[in-house]
Amino acid sequence: MTILSRRLSFSALPTLVLLASLAVAAEPSLQVSLDRPAAIYSTGETATFTIGGSLPTGTEITWTTSLDGYRNLETGKATAGATVSASLEGPGFVLLSATAKGPDGKALKAEAGAAFSPEAISPSLPVPEDFDGFWAEQKKRLAAIPLEPVLTAVPLTAKSDANLEAYDVSVPAEETGPPVSGYFALPKKAAAKSLPAVLWVHGAGVRSSSLPTAVSGARDGFLSMDINAHGLPNGKPEDYYKGVAAGDLKSYRTDGNTSRETVYFRGMFVRLQRALDFLTSRPEWNGKVLAVVGHSQGGYQALVAGGLDPRVTFIGAGVPAGCDHTGMKAGRISGWPKLVAMTASGSPNAASLEASRYVDAVNFASRCGAEAVVSVGFIDRTCPPTSVYAAYNVLKGPKRILTRPAMGHAAPEDIKTEFRQALLKHAGIAMPEPAAK
Repeated sequence: MTILSRRLSFSALPTLVLLASLAVAAEPSLQVSLDRPAAIYSTGETATFTIGGSLPTGTEITWTTSLDGYRNLETGKATAGATVSASLEGPGFVLLSATAKGPDGKALKAEAGAAFSPEAISPSLPVPEDFDGFWAEQKKRLAAIPLEPVLTAVPLTAKSDANLEAYDVSVPAEETGPPVSGYFALPKKAAAKSLPAVLWVHGAGVRSSSLPTAVSGARDGFLSMDINAHGLPNGKPEDYYKGVAAGDLKSYRTDGNTSRETVYFRGMFVRLQRALDFLTSRPEWNGKVLAVVGHSQGGYQALVAGGLDPRVTFIGAGVPAGCDHTGMKAGRISGWPKLVAMTASGSPNAASLEASRYVDAVNFASRCGAEAVVSVGFIDRTCPPTSVYAAYNVLKGPKRILTRPAMGHAAPEDIKTEFRQALLKHAGIAMPEPAAK
């Protein structure tokens, strides 16, 4: 992809004046906006960025356009009011980053991203021919491990939760690996085959499972389970998790990345499958609704679950990680965790590249027929929109994407609310009325 055109011009911007009891100077700021609020264009169309904000007249601004942060396209200098126009001949994203120094010398930064025919972005490499066979073998091995969960009752102290019960759950997953570890909650005395099920999965990092999250799903009428990503015991002091994060799991995102058998995410996804096995083994499960919801690394796991287990009927994947690990083969960016090792010459390590394909969210997404809701931020530097769309576009079931042009890597409350609304609708549950203030 190349820039077809660029145009730099200047215009006067209105000055913002803030009034309290006295007029005060506006706080120095830098902003970048686009001529379309949705920030979506067709290939060949022109996107016009406006660089503005509240800066002293004549302040120098340095700007750079890039292919979604992967490769720089143009750079220049301007002052507030400048416009920069860009166009792509192929599907992708142009990211404009602007920097300036405020009057106090502090650096100011602003970004905006423009999408060009994002619905046409495709995975950088095809699905490996033996992808399904590899994961069928993983599930066969898992099935040989007895499903013998250990449930320890956890008291719920809120009076409003008197009709719920909760447990700390551990479920064996692999002979030599950690178990599934999570909190599980459900309505008391639920009848057999009466409840939908939801699994909540975590973003990157090292932490306990979340009891409040599990309980929130039970309040909505679900068999609800929240698992931590690493099979760690729950409810330990914070220092315990900090120690593990600085020790055994310090480099988990790239551990074992030269083999599909040793890559860390293989084990994470085996535990993911076992958690689904646990939920579907419960007599209360209605046999109809099985949902997986998460953001970032949790979004990664949601996409994987949808492709790994055909019983999954709904996924909520917020700013999903793990998408298009092999993006560099198509000259574009890949998402966190940047799994493919690079050689000193700047080319991808062949073994690492091959291993990554078996844990790539795009390949699981291509097998996912579940209803899907996905979120994407157009200035997300962690899970760039190019990679997210590579996965979203190959989803097979009903789907919609929540685009946020001004959002980076985030899971704001409005998106969480939309995910919840979609989940409840999928399960045939009415959205509760907001609590009275």
